[in-house]
Amino acid sequence: MSHLFENYYKMPDGTIKQVNPLTGTAVWTVPGRGNKPITNVIPSTASEIEHRTPEDYCSFCEKHRLRTPPEKARLVQLDGKHTILKGVLAENLDDTDAEFRRIPNLFEIVSFDYWARNYNYELTPERERHKNLYLSSSAGVQHVVDVINFKLQSSGHSEQQIKELSLESKLQMANAFFAGGHELIVARHHYRPNATYDVELYSSGEMTPEEHFRYFMFTIEAMKDIVENNRYVRYISVFQNWLASAGASFDHLHKQLVAIDEWGVAIERELLNYRNDNNVYNDKVVNFASYHNLVFAENEYAIAFAEVGRRYPTIAIYSKSERAMPQEHTKEEVRGMSDIVHACHAAMGSQIPCNEEWFYSPVDCRDNIPWHITIRWRTVNPAGFEGGTRIYVNPVSPDDLRDKMIPRLSELKKDGKIEDFPIAAECPAKPNSLRYVAGHKDDQRA
Repeated sequence: MSHLFENYYKMPDGTIKQVNPLTGTAVWTVPGRGNKPITNVIPSTASEIEHRTPEDYCSFCEKHRLRTPPEKARLVQLDGKHTILKGVLAENLDDTDAEFRRIPNLFEIVSFDYWARNYNYELTPERERHKNLYLSSSAGVQHVVDVINFKLQSSGHSEQQIKELSLESKLQMANAFFAGGHELIVARHHYRPNATYDVELYSSGEMTPEEHFRYFMFTIEAMKDIVENNRYVRYISVFQNWLASAGASFDHLHKQLVAIDEWGVAIERELLNYRNDNNVYNDKVVNFASYHNLVFAENEYAIAFAEVGRRYPTIAIYSKSERAMPQEHTKEEVRGMSDIVHACHAAMGSQIPCNEEWFYSPVDCRDNIPWHITIRWRTVNPAGFEGGTRIYVNPVSPDDLRDKMIPRLSELKKDGKIEDFPIAAECPAKPNSLRYVAGHKDDQRA
């Protein structure tokens, strides 16, 4: 049977059997399993909010800048231009309004101690200067000590134990704030403008396309900086958990970057597929999606479609660039990816819990896999059937997901809330449109 059908087969009763070409995950979509439409209607359980300026609804809000570790950078507007300010001191945090802030994660997945103990990693001269400058003022020292005390308390230390710990020891612990590899890119707003209810949060889709592009560029600049300051980093996991049921600690928009010393199982698996067939991302992913009419958005630089064989309803956005890593993309290429990702979030709205995950070639990898982003809707609860069979039931088929997105994208495009690009049947969806393969030609493969 042709691979065009063996991975995506519709049974006479309407059951759709799918196998993801990259992961081998088997998924069934069974009729009548509860396929809900996209809605942004305010639920009856929503509560009205009290507007406060600056916002103070969580620890990521503007008023609580001193609850988080010292910033590594912030994106601000000065004299009509957007500028990245690095290492803003504690006493200067109120001097500018940050559109996005880059801060260390207080509770790291891969800690500074991991790098220090396993690789004898030390602060680079740049990181050492930042730390010394930040701690040169009483405000900086107080900020760092307060955050360290909170971290110790949250980790189960008693008040007496915290009090007995020397200042020198606490400042040594603060190395994680200045040279750690787990960071957050935090958006300024908690709620969207003119919000009335607590469900009207500021999500990726609430941004303008220009704001979302700056969000992406600021994230990519952080990726560059992490690699430049830690030579042991081989890959940076970039992801965004939206809402608590998708793993978010706060319902405040933020991306996470986690530096690791290996490629990770997902990328290693993708590279095995690539080495078996270096056109796999065209042949079995994007071309496949096109032949099954799953492509729903496209521009010069990126293409979006509903993925097959996913445990959760999943949107995939692929870069068409020849370049493998986000930090190697031109601004135009990043903008193309950003515009499609932003439009997908805008079409979904802010009430669907989801994970946005980035995939790309690792720092030390010679293979050229395309940068791609998936948006997984965390709307499915796996049950015992999945555990016993390793066949997952996803109530939203790729066709259904496509059909949910198209009318919303069309409406947003008509209203000028997303960039103007082809949608659904307007998409060129040319075979082999991804140009990551060395020596790839634009004409169709024989």
